Amino acid sequence: MITLHCSPPHQSPVVFSNISAILFDKDGTLVRSEDFLRNLAQRRARLVDVQVPGVQEPLLMAFGVEGQQINPAGLMAVGSRQDNAIAAAAYVAETGRDWFEAMTIVDQAFQEADQYGSVKTANLNAKAEATPLFEAARSLLLSLAHQGVRLGIISGDTTANVEAFVAVSDLKDVIALAWGADRAPAKPDPACFQAACAALGVDPSQTLMVGDGTGDMAMGRSAGAAGCIGVTWGWSAPFSLHHADVILTGWEQWCGAPPA
Repeated sequence: MITLHCSPPHQSPVVFSNISAILFDKDGTLVRSEDFLRNLAQRRARLVDVQVPGVQEPLLMAFGVEGQQINPAGLMAVGSRQDNAIAAAAYVAETGRDWFEAMTIVDQAFQEADQYGSVKTANLNAKAEATPLFEAARSLLLSLAHQGVRLGIISGDTTANVEAFVAVSDLKDVIALAWGADRAPAKPDPACFQAACAALGVDPSQTLMVGDGTGDMAMGRSAGAAGCIGVTWGWSAPFSLHHADVILTGWEQWCGAPPA
């Protein structure tokens, strides 16, 4: 177990003791995926609009995209693929289509969006290559793993994409658990955090949750986590983050050390 020191700007340091494991969110936490997600949302909305004219702008708003900005707390940023598909299908159904037809239109548009443009997300490694690990994160992850801290990722992305990220980032020897939203229970269900802790062989009370979403923080808190570290370094637009014990704006603001 280690003691983790966090030094947020303009605040007193926060210390977490007896930490055995840390669970990370992926997008916006370990990687900067803002541009990728915005472009993907725009492709999805445009392709749905081809089949259902007039829904592009409402869909972009629902996805949390406004111009070249994406809401860090919006649907595209924090929701799973299925969450986004259901929301899009609701707008399509509002035009008078039945639900099966609406979901079919959306599924086809999402699949086409995956294969459209310069980044082909149908290739599992493509998203990982387009959204690389924050370089400053690597040394910290390696240091934590070297000290015996169990590390895992629980993400709103698919498990396949999380595993591809771990492989492309050369973290297979560092990340012991890589779970996506297609694995039940999924985040933000507190049972997801608890199940991940069980899989790592650690107690939630000795495990930290690190993420960029209020849902991450609320999940960890409800699951009995040792603490919840909110991070804002993955997004260009400011946003509110609730239920965090501490909010960090840079990787240099924390360090872990064995207890004295």
